[in-house]
Amino acid sequence: MKLAVVGATGLVGTEILEVLAEHNFPYSELLLVASERSVGKQIEYKGKKYPVIGLADAVAAKPEIAIFSAGGDTSLEWAPKFAEAGTYVIDNSSAWRMDPNKKLVVPEINAKEISKNDKIIANPNCSTIQMVLALEPLRQRYGIKRIVVSTYQSVTGTGKAAVDQMMAERAGETPTMVYPHKIDMNVLPHIDVFQSNGYTKEEMKMINETKKIFSDDTINVTATTVRIPTIGGHSEAVNVEFKVDFDLAEVRSLLESAPGVIVQDDPANFIYPMPITAHKKDDVFVGRLRRDESQPNTLNMWIVADNLRKGAATNAVQIAEYLLENKLV
Repeated sequence: MKLAVVGATGLVGTEILEVLAEHNFPYSELLLVASERSVGKQIEYKGKKYPVIGLADAVAAKPEIAIFSAGGDTSLEWAPKFAEAGTYVIDNSSAWRMDPNKKLVVPEINAKEISKNDKIIANPNCSTIQMVLALEPLRQRYGIKRIVVSTYQSVTGTGKAAVDQMMAERAGETPTMVYPHKIDMNVLPHIDVFQSNGYTKEEMKMINETKKIFSDDTINVTATTVRIPTIGGHSEAVNVEFKVDFDLAEVRSLLESAPGVIVQDDPANFIYPMPITAHKKDDVFVGRLRRDESQPNTLNMWIVADNLRKGAATNAVQIAEYLLENKLV
């Protein structure tokens, strides 16, 4: 089984390699792929040195699976070329997510939708993944009418350059600016590009992707996405209105038995999810479970996950594992 990691030198690419190692993902040959400026560099991985190769050479090698984390433009240009060569592409960018002919997959929710013909499979946005994974068992039980979500997102979601900006600011140095404002000791209510409706592209991703993953356009979703000066994960305050009433003890039980979800909900002992404790973990952590006392059938919850893990690398590797386990490769 020949596996390619496209964008292997980036933050998510590096995380993909870590997850592959931790999951003991089986491959006979590993291709590490990056842009032309990185071609020829050596990456040491699991005690072996791998030369970084270019995209054209990777396509020619015809890997069975290619996990992409190289940006939307690269995915739009190169994913079809890999697919034409018979490769399954699992893409971390936003390029294919809302394409009606491409599956948008969180394995615990909708991996069964993948068929042999799905050569390009989209990985959802990091913020969307953690939210829908925590909501899925509750949606199955109570149905969902409306979701209101506010996010508190790590600078790692923007990439290494954003981390460098924050750390330079923290050290009192002059940073190369990635954000339009200082990020350290600040909060930016602005992730991605503002749209004509006043929402940002990140907010619209959460709205549209949630409906697609749940295959339900009747769910009303509204989002405010915010960048905060943390490393380790994204946090979300979610207010969800169900179609029917719920029992809080049953909600907790449903979440505790859901795959990939860990409940941390003991506020009396100061136990609740935080990015600092979610860092490098594959799971989605849920806490602050409480009834919304302002209206019926509505729950408040706090959801945290490492955006580079379940929000990107882990979800992609899990899709690859599903392809192998179900003999689609």
